[in-house]
Amino acid sequence: MKAAASKEDGDKKRRAAHVSAYAWMMQEMEKMMRWEDNVRKVVPYTPGEQPGDRDIIKLNTNENPYPPAPGVMEALREIRPEDYSLYPDPDASLLRQSLADYHGVSKEQVFVGVGSDDVLAIAFLTFFNGKEPILFPDITYSFYDVWAELYRIPYMTRPLREDFTIDPADYKADCGGVIFPNPNAPTGVLESLAVVEEIVSANPGVVVIVDEAYIDFGGISALPLLSNYENLLIVRTFSKSRSMAGMRIGYAVGNEKLIGYLNDVKFSFNSYTMNLPSLRCGAASIADEAYFQENLQKVIATREWTKGELSRLGFTFADSKSNFIFASHGKVPAKELFEALKEAGIYVRYFGKPRIDNYLRISVGTDESMRRLISFLERYIENR
Repeated sequence: MKAAASKEDGDKKRRAAHVSAYAWMMQEMEKMMRWEDNVRKVVPYTPGEQPGDRDIIKLNTNENPYPPAPGVMEALREIRPEDYSLYPDPDASLLRQSLADYHGVSKEQVFVGVGSDDVLAIAFLTFFNGKEPILFPDITYSFYDVWAELYRIPYMTRPLREDFTIDPADYKADCGGVIFPNPNAPTGVLESLAVVEEIVSANPGVVVIVDEAYIDFGGISALPLLSNYENLLIVRTFSKSRSMAGMRIGYAVGNEKLIGYLNDVKFSFNSYTMNLPSLRCGAASIADEAYFQENLQKVIATREWTKGELSRLGFTFADSKSNFIFASHGKVPAKELFEALKEAGIYVRYFGKPRIDNYLRISVGTDESMRRLISFLERYIENR
């Protein structure tokens, strides 16, 4: 009896020890996981696929299919090996002055960054700090809500009309700021200068950012409005019309006070945002206006031809003034076409989002690329 009792007591002690050890282990694991409580969690932006296979037709990221101006390569060749051991000019004077001369403004009105995404992100951080929500369209560049979430900026989206145009009345309300692309992405729809001015003038107490990443492909810039509105900031990029996506050059133009605030934030965390090759190559691109215009006209001509062919095949789309077409077919679902095209080595962009889940965004490539796209679509739709 005593032996049995002693064994039972031993078992109880061992079980208690196991329970205690398990509880301790769980407490330690919980402590180890607490660092995640302080992590800034966001849903990141999803860029277009960048397949390594050079044999594919890549029409999914709105890159320019033609090389940059010849002077860009010359600028690269002129950089000496020893130049790379030095920090680049933190003021980016060469590039800023080139842009200022090009747009007819002062250097103090120009801010540059590592692509327009960098410029926009700094602008969000700098100007959108009010308690009221910032406003932007419900169908737009999908980085806007990512930055708002990242910086804990309250925001509200305003629905585009059925034809994908902006209703200016939606932006005549108390808010913490406004941002929209013109032409819009991913729709390619261009708003008139009158609509842009109506929105800017209705919001004198906050900064209005007009994202002109695609303006060179057929739009009228809001730059002339800068002299009348100190709350207007215009953001542009070298990635599209200047064929320099790989160089990561973006810039903003606004009044000197706005640009000064942007520089204060930039120099608070990174003084050397622009590298030496980008500064020199960017200036070289601006210097060759003839090549720039020739390049633009080639893309525009191919875009207009592609519009005609897509229409013939039963696609509908808004009148794009960008270097892409946002198209929907009347009988074949967009996702089916997207997958079929990808299987055939033709990459376009599909957004599985409300209101636009039956559209494909098709970048304008070379004439040969677009002919192959149309040829595939013609066969696929006919044999479906």
